[in-house]
Amino acid sequence: MLPARLSAVPAGERPGDRPALPLRRRRTLRLAASIWAVILVAAAVRGCYGSAAGGESTADGGLAAGMALPWPQDGQTSVAVEGLGDLGSKGEQEPVPIASVTKVMTAYVILGEHPLKGAATGPVIEVDRKAADESLSLEESSAPVREGQRFTERQMLELMLIPSGNNIARLLARWDAGTQEAFVAKMNRAAAGLGMTHTTYTGASGIEPTTVSTAVDQLRLARQVMKDPVLRSIVAKPRVTIPGIPGPIVNTNTLLGRSGVIGLKTGSTTPAGGALMWAAEAAAAGRTWLILGVVLHQRAGSPPATGLQAALDRSRILIDAVRESLDSVVAAQPLQRRPVVHSQSLP
Repeated sequence: MLPARLSAVPAGERPGDRPALPLRRRRTLRLAASIWAVILVAAAVRGCYGSAAGGESTADGGLAAGMALPWPQDGQTSVAVEGLGDLGSKGEQEPVPIASVTKVMTAYVILGEHPLKGAATGPVIEVDRKAADESLSLEESSAPVREGQRFTERQMLELMLIPSGNNIARLLARWDAGTQEAFVAKMNRAAAGLGMTHTTYTGASGIEPTTVSTAVDQLRLARQVMKDPVLRSIVAKPRVTIPGIPGPIVNTNTLLGRSGVIGLKTGSTTPAGGALMWAAEAAAAGRTWLILGVVLHQRAGSPPATGLQAALDRSRILIDAVRESLDSVVAAQPLQRRPVVHSQSLP
């Protein structure tokens, strides 16, 4: 109700008991009443949908308005639906270590310099002594390769992305640019080209805590790499067998095949905590939509396995919630904002 001082007629008094107010006074009262009505309506809407507290935002004209998404409470997260727009982000978007999520940019640069088409396997790459020696490390994830072994570019990408082989990431960097340092310069140029303004790469594998980024920046990269059918097919494989490698080689992304998940890449170190760049499909309004998300800095400071499990668990809860709400989100969009989406069918 309006404040008593704005009421045209005080309580208990009949209109006929008071002289008519001057015209200017009546206009002032009507304007004040209108302003209060707007304020009260805005407050009611705010009460229904809540505020974007804790660093959370919903972009693209309120695409996710009214969606009670179960955002992870720590670290940072960003989610989008291709063809619709951003569902928002949560957490302070400050650069943090991203661990092996780094390898997505490594693969992006390699495929940019040495593109593969269709079922092509690409050039043959020989394992050098450094990569063979690094495969024996107990301090980081690696692929079990021996000096002199020869693998195709596609197989090398599988060894890097599926079991998260740090030694293979650095081997690919040397193969492409001569040194890892020269390759890292290419990575940073590629990041700048994608508008990843809060990202710095200092290595090809992600083992260095000085490689930092944000969930929003990494979501930009996810959108780009999922356009490449070769990379998209590799990150969707739960396991792979490669001649010369004891197998099968199991993907570190244990969400594959569940909740519509078709990729992308895990990461975990003690400084980075758990990280996951993910891609999932969902059916809504008679179409298949691609949902992309990134969670970073989950349980940072804990053992890598603990952080990674937190990233996987929290991502699955978020993915399920988005998929369940997608029908209502699509239905709420104007017809002109509903492009025809051609995508692979759900697994």
